[in-house]
Amino acid sequence: MTGDVARVVVVDDQRVLRDGLVTLLGLIPGIEVVGAAGDGEEAVDMVERLRPDVVLMDLRMPRCDGVEATRRVVESVPDTRVVVLTTYADDESVFAALDAGARGYLTKDTGAEEIARAIATVRAGGALFDPSVQKRLLDSVTQRATPQPPPAAAAHPDGLSAREVDVLVLIAGGLDNREIATRLFISEATVKSHINSIFSKAQLRDRAQAVAYAYRHGMVES
Repeated sequence: MTGDVARVVVVDDQRVLRDGLVTLLGLIPGIEVVGAAGDGEEAVDMVERLRPDVVLMDLRMPRCDGVEATRRVVESVPDTRVVVLTTYADDESVFAALDAGARGYLTKDTGAEEIARAIATVRAGGALFDPSVQKRLLDSVTQRATPQPPPAAAAHPDGLSAREVDVLVLIAGGLDNREIATRLFISEATVKSHINSIFSKAQLRDRAQAVAYAYRHGMVES
């Protein structure tokens, strides 16, 4: 199998949906479905055995739900990227999945083209959210266009500086490095330096985890 083909495992407890998704993905050039699992336990075992590039993960499943399965996949096979594909798009589900290490979050009304784009994006090291999820993140940051300073006695988590918190809030809003630099009147090189420091201090792997971290610590209102 060439490196141009994305090897994918599909995880969903509903057989009709699982089989339909396998069939759909099989029609997309550059994607090979190497396995399909009906619950989180089966998914983790399959990923450890097959080492796919990407897992499309449902959330609500018996035995082991998608959040726990995502956490276990990320820990045991870190080169495999997880994209959540679920009916649920509430804040609790979204941020639990991101915190577990998911690189993407799509709802089940997503079309084949967007699923293929998510697979390619996370495989290349990026992150991709459903437009409704992305809009909610942006709306939350718009409501707090200027990060509110904490009380003088309060300390930022993990020793983050005030400027690093500013950068983190804008990451949570979906802004890229250039947009953050423009918003804060600093250079892109300075933005990159702040992001590296944030990831190091808070032990974050990527921007998706940074979003979950910002919400978990109340830096952005849901």
